Amino acid sequence: GLYRRLRRLALRHGGVIVFFDEADSLGSRGQGAAAGPQPAMTPWTSAPTCNGLAYVSAPARHAAFHASVLGPGYTEQIIMGNMGGGGGMGTLQILLAEMSGLTKPKGLINKFRKLLGMKPKPPPKYRILHIFATNMPNTLDPAMLRPGRVDRQYKVGYPQKDGRRATFEYYLAKVENEISSEELDKLATITPYFSGASIKDIVNEGLVIAIRDDRDMVTYSDVVKAKQLKQHGLPDEHEYIERERHSVAVHEACHAVVAYRMRKHAVIDMATIERRGDVGGFVSSIPPEDQFVQWRTEREIDVMTALASLAGERMFFDGDHSMGVGGDMRAATGMTSQALAYYAMGDRIASRAVTLAPLGSMPMETGGDRALFDSEFGQSVEDKLAELYEKTQELLEQNRSVVLTLAHALETVKTITGDDVEAIIEGTPGPTIDGRPYHDQSFLKMIERYHDAVLRAHKEHAGVETRIPVPVPPMPVDGAAPSPGIGHAQRQPVMIDPRSPSRPDDSA
Repeated sequence: GLYRRLRRLALRHGGVIVFFDEADSLGSRGQGAAAGPQPAMTPWTSAPTCNGLAYVSAPARHAAFHASVLGPGYTEQIIMGNMGGGGGMGTLQILLAEMSGLTKPKGLINKFRKLLGMKPKPPPKYRILHIFATNMPNTLDPAMLRPGRVDRQYKVGYPQKDGRRATFEYYLAKVENEISSEELDKLATITPYFSGASIKDIVNEGLVIAIRDDRDMVTYSDVVKAKQLKQHGLPDEHEYIERERHSVAVHEACHAVVAYRMRKHAVIDMATIERRGDVGGFVSSIPPEDQFVQWRTEREIDVMTALASLAGERMFFDGDHSMGVGGDMRAATGMTSQALAYYAMGDRIASRAVTLAPLGSMPMETGGDRALFDSEFGQSVEDKLAELYEKTQELLEQNRSVVLTLAHALETVKTITGDDVEAIIEGTPGPTIDGRPYHDQSFLKMIERYHDAVLRAHKEHAGVETRIPVPVPPMPVDGAAPSPGIGHAQRQPVMIDPRSPSRPDDSA
């Protein structure tokens, strides 16, 4: 067997290293298979927002997941065969015995010496070093981890930005590409928490995209599209009715505007109104640097980003708003409750963690906390939310035209990158969208008229009489964005239906 061969190699060379990958597949003697405690339903898990927690910064997502989803004492469950003992129960028992050195063979000579009444010779000295790798350390049998078997445990994290850049360089060198050094640095920035295997996967997918487009060269846009596909999956084949398409676009545009204007600790990765399952659209963000902790001001901005959907829908739809804000409000309430209860980010310093139930439960999860919002603490949460809501509302009022231009781009293209969001807001050429036409005053008036038509249709529950305006030249811009020094012909925007394949003729 394996250990017989290992012993021969160890005797020959003085020692041997054996590596077990996916060590969790060896099973356990019941710990992982038992029905352990379930994580409590929290504001983070019970109702996703319009985009899950995509717009929340990385530190907030990390803290929320570990503090309120897993919590202290959470046991990760694994389903195995053989009555919960693990599919590799016999293998595990043999491994434990071998690691303890209890099965060293006595040898034929020692057997003869024993028969002759002679003292057996001690077995030859050799060392077998065991190395295990797993993504599920909680499922390993405790007997395997005791001193003498596994003496040290190392956590191998995700590569930092420099490591991701080097990994991209390595895999892109294997394919024909026209990705510049600046674009390579940007790819390393927009892929936080990506492993080497993930980076290899999106480079391969980028090559597939290029081949399907009859190109030999992989571009930056190909890799970005591949990242979006691998990270978020394929969109559903769903078409909104026109007034609902506009409302979803306004909803996501409000998230994007607040995130762009306020957040310095995270940048927009992409914005989309394409449905994926129960998610109608989302604005995802990424940290520009590998930050470990989050500050009070950053948490408040994350809450404002969540509240933007409610404030924006009320502002653009005459005080009305959809049920689509429900998940955002749950996330905003959860973030605020956590900040005030745990991290002294309110008027009080004391932590409520010492009063909570086991499993790291948050307020409003236990029977004794069902009247949370009737309590003094609940009122402080409501007051903080109202304060941040007012700030969010003021910001959106100051950026009304920006919201409508972003909503227009989302309605027209459906999915845009963070660079495109910046191009639209700043009026510059972007990777796929030229943002300059969005700063033409005559076109802005047409966008306002279109929104007014949608608002009337919303109130009357009718069709939209006015077609969505499309600037000239049409968007998105295929290929590389035009140079800022190269202008387009000065032409007036036109009104056309984005569902129609026709576009204004260049000779018009």
